Amino acid sequence: MTAGITRSYSKKAYPWDNACIESFHAIIKRKCLNEYNISSYNEAGRLVFSYIDGFYNTVRIHSHCGYISPLEFEQTYFDKVQKVNKAA
Repeated sequence: MTAGITRSYSKKAYPWDNACIESFHAIIKRKCLNEYNISSYNEAGRLVFSYIDGFYNTVRIHSHCGYISPLEFEQTYFDKVQKVNKAA
């Protein structure tokens, strides 16, 4: 099933190989997990999901979206597509 695929691993203790996900993990730890006294794995999972779904992917601005939230970026995109479709 994985024939012809080359696995890729970062070097141990070398976070620069995957800086984007390392940055994301740091944000999750700083903004979500460190602020609560978590008592279970399930509670941690709910907190992380809530943060990602309720803030990170909807409200928080992202540089790759032109410093607007992903929700605003998506709405702008769909508005443009709708205008193009109406003009066609």
